[in-house]
Amino acid sequence: MSEDVEFDRSATAPSGEVVELSPLVRRVIAGNGGPMTFTGTCTYIIGRGTVAVLDPGPDDPAHIARVLAALAGETVSHILVTHTHRDHSPAVPALKAATGATVAGCLPHRAARELALGEINPLDAAADRDYAPDLPMHDGDTVTGPGWTLSAIATPGHTANHLAFALAEETSLFSGDHVMAWSTSIVAPPDGSMASYMSSIEKLRAMEHAIYWPGHGGPVNEPQRFLRGLVQHRRQREAAILNRLRAGDERISEMVPPIYQGLPVALHGAASLSILAQLEDLVLNGTVICDEALPMLASRYKLVRA
Repeated sequence: MSEDVEFDRSATAPSGEVVELSPLVRRVIAGNGGPMTFTGTCTYIIGRGTVAVLDPGPDDPAHIARVLAALAGETVSHILVTHTHRDHSPAVPALKAATGATVAGCLPHRAARELALGEINPLDAAADRDYAPDLPMHDGDTVTGPGWTLSAIATPGHTANHLAFALAEETSLFSGDHVMAWSTSIVAPPDGSMASYMSSIEKLRAMEHAIYWPGHGGPVNEPQRFLRGLVQHRRQREAAILNRLRAGDERISEMVPPIYQGLPVALHGAASLSILAQLEDLVLNGTVICDEALPMLASRYKLVRA
């Protein structure tokens, strides 16, 4: 049975205050709200006394100061990172210098595929290439503290190095930018991959977590229902792309306005990358062909005729 995804955009604007979300989880939202970050990046503090800090956020001295103030009197054993976009990891060096914590989590930034000849990565500036973990984590790796256990779950798609973290004691998941209640995750080649993203969604569907704490916005309160909705949403987007190809559209620039009706022009670039990700997958599975060796933003696309 299919379900439509219902997004929750009711979260309040970031105040910088420490919010207690559960017995083991606190949150401080960075002041970097915007069209791609909603109300700002969520920095999480996990545990009591000896704690882990997950996704320290952007290189923003005000946000770093608020996080350090929230940690007064406590020991930070680990700094964890879900992925290496500049709204999540650049605060790591300052937090490490102030706390001496071990930096753990995702591997350094990498693309999901090589650039095609003549292709330019439009998201290159969004990547934090200075991030270098002390303890690179892979699927199933675990870090622990008094009363808390965080296990890495490899969830590539939004980025190739994306990790989610399961908090065993509360059956919860820190889902990073892979699953968010306020919006679908942008999957933008060459950094992201739609095939990997959908595989990671199916991976999470095989797990049971009571709640997700995402990288932006409020919690996902019914994860399994929400994941089913995300799958349906992507299928609907794929169907819309196929319909545009049947209507004669060959270029991504032609598809964006009718598929994303009412979307501000400033976000058309992000929408173009999302369509490219879907087309990459459709070319991979043989439904669509393009006129280049690898699908690119400027390529021409056609349906494969039976």
